[in-house]
Amino acid sequence: MPDQRGYGMSDCPPNIEDYKIRTLCADIDGLATALGYEEYALMIHDWGAIVGWNVALLYPERVRAVVAMSNPYTRHIAPQMFEEKFWGDTFFYIAYFCGNVGTAEAHLDMDVRKSVLQLHSWSGGDHEPRIPGTGGLEILEALPPVPEELPSWMTKEDFDYYVKMYQASGFRGGLNWYRAFPTLLQDTNDLEGKKVQQPCIFIQGSKDVVAKMIPNGHLNALCEDLRGEFFLEGPGHWLPIEAKEEVNEICLDFLADFV
Repeated sequence: MPDQRGYGMSDCPPNIEDYKIRTLCADIDGLATALGYEEYALMIHDWGAIVGWNVALLYPERVRAVVAMSNPYTRHIAPQMFEEKFWGDTFFYIAYFCGNVGTAEAHLDMDVRKSVLQLHSWSGGDHEPRIPGTGGLEILEALPPVPEELPSWMTKEDFDYYVKMYQASGFRGGLNWYRAFPTLLQDTNDLEGKKVQQPCIFIQGSKDVVAKMIPNGHLNALCEDLRGEFFLEGPGHWLPIEAKEEVNEICLDFLADFV
């Protein structure tokens, strides 16, 4: 499980153009080559899923299977959602990150422990994200207050490790992923209409905020060999941690055919 660029102990280029989707995909395929693998399966989650679905499309002869969590593959991206003016008085974190280069990361870097705790708590199953509208792009209000205790599913050791990694990398690299994202479709025009050919499964928690942002009902139309969709009752966005036993069982059962 590598730290992708911009995170942890990996390189964190400061420029937004260093985080284009094809570059991020080349990182993953290049890592597999460096480790001596001619073929590989992918287990992908959140931003890793956005990258991983495209790795499967760009390197079909290399990727044998895909386990995707939280983020379904999609080509449905509304560029205006990245603009703060589109949201009016409603706080939407992605628009804030994209519209405040330098300021947003300075705010998060000011108190790394607080930022890590607030972001994880907000999107975990212990907290139900507030929805200001009835659907569409009206999604998220401001983050809740910082809780006094860790989420029930996070150990102190895990939390301390996350804090240490963000202290090492800062938040700029991670936020640059969001800032480069609006051009994803333009960078991958040649993938329009192409289906993911590899056998794949999709897993999502019932309280995952991504389910309110990206529809997951179209995977059959975008995946040639979708072997199953699993919706687990209770977990939020951090599915591999919040429901690790169930996730491991599903993944090992699926991947047994490819190892």
